[in-house]
Amino acid sequence: MSKVQNDEKGGSRVYFKETDPAKRYPSVTTVVDMLPKKFLTRWYANMAADLALDSIEYLQRMADRDRVGAKKWVAGAAWRYTNDRAGIGSKAHDLFERMMRGHQIRRQSLDLEPYRANFREFMDTVKPVLVRAEDVAWSDTHQYAGSFDAWLRLRVILEDDGTWTLDPDNVSGEAVWVDVIADWKTSKSVWPSVALQMAAYAFADTIIGPDGTEEPMPEFAGAVVLHITPEGWSLVPVYAPQLRSAFKWFLSLRDTLDWEREGSRAALGKPLASSKKELTGTERRG
Repeated sequence: MSKVQNDEKGGSRVYFKETDPAKRYPSVTTVVDMLPKKFLTRWYANMAADLALDSIEYLQRMADRDRVGAKKWVAGAAWRYTNDRAGIGSKAHDLFERMMRGHQIRRQSLDLEPYRANFREFMDTVKPVLVRAEDVAWSDTHQYAGSFDAWLRLRVILEDDGTWTLDPDNVSGEAVWVDVIADWKTSKSVWPSVALQMAAYAFADTIIGPDGTEEPMPEFAGAVVLHITPEGWSLVPVYAPQLRSAFKWFLSLRDTLDWEREGSRAALGKPLASSKKELTGTERRG
């Protein structure tokens, strides 16, 4: 039995067991980040442009005093926005876990209260049963790890086409319980890449609890993503066939990460030949 720790260096998170700190596995999100995100280039540029245009007079005064500082301020617009949103997201995730565990939660601050109210509506509507929360999915087979938000049980009707219809009170008399990996998303949108993340958790080797106890990862009927914003919420399923398919693509990205970190460093040899430039005496003396 060994507790799991995580660390972040160079923008990438790794997980390791306290009994074997030298063996470090990349996080699930680090692997998924191997996907190209071309849309981010335009978004970064637009964030910087909006900041500059919305504060053009202030920016000019700043540039007159400190051009380098003004440049950094504009260039960091997207990073500051992302960092602020991440802070709110972390607080919301903590709030959701406490609510799922049955803690009495009072009215929150202005930025968190809409999330609290919408999560309460989700719980009252869907009536999920919490099995585990914020445990680590660990894979020695494929060398990755990650912390998942929740393992839930939902009551659904299994439709003929393989989809589900929620029936938390078994009004139909035909509802069954299904076990799902769940993730909370507080971003503006839910992207298909979340299926890769959920698949990695679902097909890991073991679950490791906060005290270091391990048990085999069970077989899940699928996954759900709760997309929750101040404006509302929606519960998006990832059914078992799509989850299995997504895991194959995740493993391809896991190989890509190895290339990025190891293979690319040894890919090119030293130049066999190169152009030669004869330096003058003045150039040699600097």
